[in-house]
Amino acid sequence: MDIAITGSSGLIGTALTRRLTESGHTVIHLVRRAVGPGESAISWDPDAGTIDAASLEGVDAVVHLAGAGIGDQRWTTERKRVILESRTRGTALIASTLAALERKPTVLLSGSAIGFYGDRGGEVLTEQSAPGDDFLASICVPWEAESRPAADAGIRVATLRTGIVLTREGGALAKMLPLFKLGLGGRYGSGRQWWSWITIDDEVGAIRFLLDHDVSGPVNLTAPGATTNADFARVLGTVLHRPSRLPVPRFGPKLVVGAELAEALLFTSARVQPTVLESSGFAFAHPDLDGALRHVLR
Repeated sequence: MDIAITGSSGLIGTALTRRLTESGHTVIHLVRRAVGPGESAISWDPDAGTIDAASLEGVDAVVHLAGAGIGDQRWTTERKRVILESRTRGTALIASTLAALERKPTVLLSGSAIGFYGDRGGEVLTEQSAPGDDFLASICVPWEAESRPAADAGIRVATLRTGIVLTREGGALAKMLPLFKLGLGGRYGSGRQWWSWITIDDEVGAIRFLLDHDVSGPVNLTAPGATTNADFARVLGTVLHRPSRLPVPRFGPKLVVGAELAEALLFTSARVQPTVLESSGFAFAHPDLDGALRHVLR
């Protein structure tokens, strides 16, 4: 297959590109620069609303992962605008462009996140659950909605509601590891908040599965073994052979990254289940946390 990917240099995009290439697929990168002759890339600029649409003609599939980093900077008013518009503008441009092609791709997999559900305590959340009412939910709802023109044009569209991606290469786990390796790690706050996670291998595996299977609509990309933050800290300490008994008070991360960002990333509770993936026959390689962390940190 010829598969175009936005955000191909990001954490998920890099792993996905590598796996697809190893499997014999041709990956076409959407990049924000001029493209040289013979380069397997397409130029686009979501801020300017421009894209080389002709080069997308005949592409078999598109995986849209681009968006400004959620946890890279404090959430100032300007940063929150950038986070939102980097997703809505990019998705609108991709969806409308694909809808207008003569030779359309068969599938668009468009990024989203479990932030869609907001802070829901211990409620079990499936793809049918209502959205939350916090900042991340207010991003995810319009982000997903912008893919509608592609679906209206007959392209199969699945939105990827991704959880905490476990990899030592980046993301939440990579930031936690230094303290835990020193034996200074522990739960955040009460530790009762639910964390819904997925290994990078299962994230990529699920995306590959969705490229080939007739699944559309929202899809939770989380392992079936969601766990509380306290249990996550305990298991991570066990895998690293380090104590993990030092709780991190709520005010600590808030001082470092700001109250709203800390609440959203560390203290929000979302007990998400991958109902659509499981009912569609996807087999998780790492369904439980202990095995997942041992694999990722091996």
